[in-house]
This record gives sequence, structure tokens and C-alpha cells, in this order.
Amino acid sequence: MFGFMLWLLLLLLCWPLALLALLLYPVCWLLTLPFRLIGIGVDAIFETLRAIVLLPARVLGGARR
Repeated sequence: MFGFMLWLLLLLLCWPLALLALLLYPVCWLLTLPFRLIGIGVDAIFETLRAIVLLPARVLGGARR
């Protein structure tokens, strides 16, 4: 909601820039999508490695969170 209010303020102050931002937002979102997907994959790999490393401690009754 706050972002929409900022966009409306930008529309009132400088409407060409607001329309340009409105048109370029989907393009920027599509360009950053592969990087976000790679980040999700890398995070999953690190969580899997963490689970494998901590498995012996959990099996032997290590401290619980």
C-alpha cells in the first residue's frame, strides 16, 4: 500500500517518470527472476549440507532448539 502511495505521489509530481517506472517494472522483474531462482537453489543446497552435517548430533541426542 505504501509503494502504491509513493507511485501516486510520483505520478502527481512527474507523470512521465511514473509511467516509465510502471512499464519497466515487469521487465526488471523478469530480468531478476533467474537470479532469484539460482539463489533459492543455492540456499536449498546449503540447507541440505547443513542437515547432513548436523545429522549425527541429532541422532545422538544433541541440544534441541
